[in-house]
Amino acid sequence: MDIENLRIGYVPISNTLDSPGDRRRFVAYAQARNLKFTLAIPEERYDLVVLSQMADISVWCDYPHGKVVYDFIDSYLAIPRTNIKQWLRGLVMYAIGRHRRFRFDYRATLQNMCSRADAVICSTKEQAGDIKPFCQNVHLILDVQKSIINRVKEDYSSGLPFNLVWEGLPINIWHLNQIQDVLKNIDKHRPLILNIVTDPERSRLLGRFGRIHSIDLARKVFNSVKLHIWDESTWSDIIRNCDLAVIPIDLSDSFAFGKPENKLLLFWRMGMPVITSATPAYLRAM
Repeated sequence: MDIENLRIGYVPISNTLDSPGDRRRFVAYAQARNLKFTLAIPEERYDLVVLSQMADISVWCDYPHGKVVYDFIDSYLAIPRTNIKQWLRGLVMYAIGRHRRFRFDYRATLQNMCSRADAVICSTKEQAGDIKPFCQNVHLILDVQKSIINRVKEDYSSGLPFNLVWEGLPINIWHLNQIQDVLKNIDKHRPLILNIVTDPERSRLLGRFGRIHSIDLARKVFNSVKLHIWDESTWSDIIRNCDLAVIPIDLSDSFAFGKPENKLLLFWRMGMPVITSATPAYLRAM
């Protein structure tokens, strides 16, 4: 049967399909192939189901119908079982309603999901190595970025202050601590502005409780911070008008250590010079 004639279900990151994890991955592919799909629920029968990492794997790991493709792009299997967050993650997922069934061992649930999947998508060689004991049909696929880059940096002159730029989710701002001392030392000799392109706030706890402002998080790292609200119509221009992009990563964090080179490639495609931490994926890309 041709894939165009299949009943395809997709479990998205956002039901509006406006999350970058939707738009830059399966949704972009489906649009390019002109594939029709519906938002999937476990009680329905599909010929093919594509699961994002927001899918309730406590349920989908037992899905009895059709083929399953699991888009498993983060390095959860690299986190030691003894890590306290990893140890509690299954309980938290159930408590906040992300998982319908209580499965205490989150790592085992991930392994079961990979075993059930007919194919698993990941984004680095390290992730593939962690997944293959549970599913041999593993494919490395990076984000589709073509639609979000429409211009390339042309002017590389710089003045005072020198403009650094960081882009990402508020939950990852803490990685800027890796360059805190460097920023302060350079700023003594040449004024710097650290431009942050992100959402204005995030939850304080478990993705839903309390709010904390991104600017407050960034200013714990460096005083001269300028916040730019992430908006697809403006974010590229903001970045290209800066002098240098930075991607600091805490290399002791096994989850962050295993991230793919998507952000580095995104900056390069804009013509941006970049300083980044030496993760395996970034070193391979360079």
